[in-house]
Amino acid sequence: MIATLTPFVHATSPQRRPAHALLARFASIAALALTAFLGLAAPAQATPQIQHWTAPTGARVYFVESRALPLVDIRVDFAAGAAYDPPAKAGLAGLVQALLDAGAGGLDEQTIAEREADLGARLGGGTDDDRASLSLRSLSTTAERDAAVELAATLLAQPAFPAEILERERQRTIAALREALTQPATLAARQFSAAVYAGHPYGRQVTPESLSAITRTDLVDFHRRHYAAARASVAIVGDVDRTTAEHIAVRLTEALPQAGATTTLPPPAPIDAATFRIPHPSAQAHILLGQPGMAREDADYFALLVGNYVLGGGGFVSRLTKEVREKRGFAYSVYSYLSPQQVAGPFQIGLQTRGSQAEEALAVVRDTLARFIADGPTAEELQAAKDNLVNGFGLRLDSNAKLLEHVAMIGFYRLALDWLDTYPRQVAGVDAAAVREAWQRRIRAQQLVTVIAGGDGDRAPDGEPAAAAQGAEQ
Repeated sequence: MIATLTPFVHATSPQRRPAHALLARFASIAALALTAFLGLAAPAQATPQIQHWTAPTGARVYFVESRALPLVDIRVDFAAGAAYDPPAKAGLAGLVQALLDAGAGGLDEQTIAEREADLGARLGGGTDDDRASLSLRSLSTTAERDAAVELAATLLAQPAFPAEILERERQRTIAALREALTQPATLAARQFSAAVYAGHPYGRQVTPESLSAITRTDLVDFHRRHYAAARASVAIVGDVDRTTAEHIAVRLTEALPQAGATTTLPPPAPIDAATFRIPHPSAQAHILLGQPGMAREDADYFALLVGNYVLGGGGFVSRLTKEVREKRGFAYSVYSYLSPQQVAGPFQIGLQTRGSQAEEALAVVRDTLARFIADGPTAEELQAAKDNLVNGFGLRLDSNAKLLEHVAMIGFYRLALDWLDTYPRQVAGVDAAAVREAWQRRIRAQQLVTVIAGGDGDRAPDGEPAAAAQGAEQ
């Protein structure tokens, strides 16, 4: 089964993906070739030339020619992520994507898996809030490449959605979800999303009930509406020329529906600060704070990005780590991140700490955030953040697979074709005032949602720390 990024929507079937000697040989050759060519490939890929056109089918195509390895990597994205689920049938988008290879074009799932293995190809994909994707890695030799593209095109255009496999995957997904709902980390994440995006498609929650309500007809209709050629963005990176890339893009999208849904996502509504406490007998309390952050195309993107590195995105050199971990030992790990999406994705701070010290740790986090918003970064923090982001950027483009992720992102979100070229310059141009002003505009204490899940196992029934209560009894 194609792996999916959407939590609790798909569990991999153990009988799928039979081992095959060609796959092992393919992986070995690719690894050796990458090692041999990495030093030569990385500089060339630091500023790749992205070619863009619209295919006759209406799909948008983004292509980077890279001859370093005898491979081609392809990804087809659709505006068909979880945000497009019907409200009462959350999980539909993930099931549609996950069942693309459960049978298509007269091929059953076993035949599809065997054909993939025989070709030495790798199919993958997933869903997030905005996107559903199918990815393909193939040898660039004509026979293998064309056959792999043909297989991928069949999965995209002719999925059968067999009723018995839908039921099998539904039951597996429900079982996985019920197990996950016993974990405080899952409970915290779901409450955070529901509170930050109350009433918004980003806040919809997959439940056993919503999964049970999904029918095969729902899958067929969702595919027809959202897997249309006009909603497709095709990214191609690898050992092919422009003419071949044009052929690949047409073949992948020519049999797709030509008229799909035109739904757009609304911006999230303003929210008020709120705190949610979720009882759980775990010793560790899982703490999340945040609010809607920034969209993929946002005027404050680079100022927020650099600032987040200073606050909590820079690992051991971040302020949150210094204040929460190094100075006070409240948590092993504490982080902050911004997730840019079609509309404002979440800004989130997260940590785990003993339940008995959750309030103290939370107070330190809030104080650190407030001081950062008020004062911005120091000159030393700013320079360190920019140096890391700029100098580490090339490592994010040092393979075809990594480059494909960026090209697909640029294509789906319709960013400038020179986005990769200008990224280092944009980061380097951020100053302390821009960081401070952006964070003051965008992150407000009166809109922060706080979730504390668990930690009750480290507390006595009356709310006192458990260790202290034990000592008193002795």
